[in-house]
Amino acid sequence: MDQLTAAPVPSPRPAGAGPAISMSRLEKWFNAGNRPVHALSPTDLEVADGELLVLLGPSGCGKTTLLRMIGGLLEPTSGKLAIEGRDLWNAGQRQGEALGELGMVFQDASLFPWLNVEENIALPLELRGMSKSSRLARARELTRLVGISGFEGRWPKELSGGMRQRAAIARALSYDPKILLMDEPFGALDAMTRDAMNLELQNIWIKTRKTIVLVTHSITEAVFLADRVVLLSPRPGRIDTIVDVPIQRPRSLDVQAQPEFQAIARQLRHRLMEIS
Repeated sequence: MDQLTAAPVPSPRPAGAGPAISMSRLEKWFNAGNRPVHALSPTDLEVADGELLVLLGPSGCGKTTLLRMIGGLLEPTSGKLAIEGRDLWNAGQRQGEALGELGMVFQDASLFPWLNVEENIALPLELRGMSKSSRLARARELTRLVGISGFEGRWPKELSGGMRQRAAIARALSYDPKILLMDEPFGALDAMTRDAMNLELQNIWIKTRKTIVLVTHSITEAVFLADRVVLLSPRPGRIDTIVDVPIQRPRSLDVQAQPEFQAIARQLRHRLMEIS
């Protein structure tokens, strides 16, 4: 694994704090008919508290598999995975205390069509037994955070793709998880909406300083958003390269024209072509 660093980057981790996510020799095999498929090679990685880390790599390299293991949706075949210092898995069972620190956003917003925006955002809080007045107040607070205030009473079918994703992000943040996991959340959006959502996600991260792990196929999106980009090799996935992104925030879209940005993107693009 190569470590490529353009310049020193201040750690987003508070002094003395442990990693938000820690994995040691994490590995995944799938059974596919009569032959096993090796999806992810033994992987060691730490994600600092408050870091925005992006997983990048060719299709089928294990990015989503790794994210789903972090999210407790897939059990690792072997290795250890800790969330905020707590093991996520124990004897094949997910541990609720660690799982409760995680929120997840998928490419499909997956809003319930029979619930309005406010009700979709508040649903996790209803399932946790929060009073109606409290959960709806929290939903309204989050619509302001993600930029859809005024649309609380709309149905999902009345929203654009970008607005549905904003609502999905708000729902994932509703119970205030410490870690937000995002699986290509903007991959289905048009280019202009995707740019707007990248700016919005950066704004949310600056305001909340959540730990975020995001999967993308877009090199430009990865460099724009990340503190670090982790490039995975083709299957069986392994960490090939880690690139720091020492570009000051907040970042405007104009940063993409800067030589530093272009150099990092070119570095990743060349390496991606070499390993694909």
